[in-house]
Amino acid sequence: MRPELLKGHLDALLLAVLEPGPQHGYAVIEALRSGSSGTLDLPTGTVYPALHRLERAGLIASDWHTVGGRRRRAYHLTPAGHAALGEHRAVWDQFSAAVAAVLSTPPRPAPA
Repeated sequence: MRPELLKGHLDALLLAVLEPGPQHGYAVIEALRSGSSGTLDLPTGTVYPALHRLERAGLIASDWHTVGGRRRRAYHLTPAGHAALGEHRAVWDQFSAAVAAVLSTPPRPAPA
């Protein structure tokens, strides 16, 4: 997948991945990869800065946990993040329906 296709959608994808519950950064990356059948195989250099930006915006929060003797930061949605995800989904539904309608329309003859 071309990286420019992801622009404008990464926040919604990250919020959606965190909707079921808290996850550490690598689990977020794995959820994107597995949820997209490998299409969204994003590097840590893309995901972690976006998670930090979403945290600064108040859409997610994080807590430190020790798992197997290692400290990990787990991210979770805030109430504002849940609301933002709902808005992203509404916009996506409208956008994807419009794009699908245009792309599935048979070509029209060019005006003379």
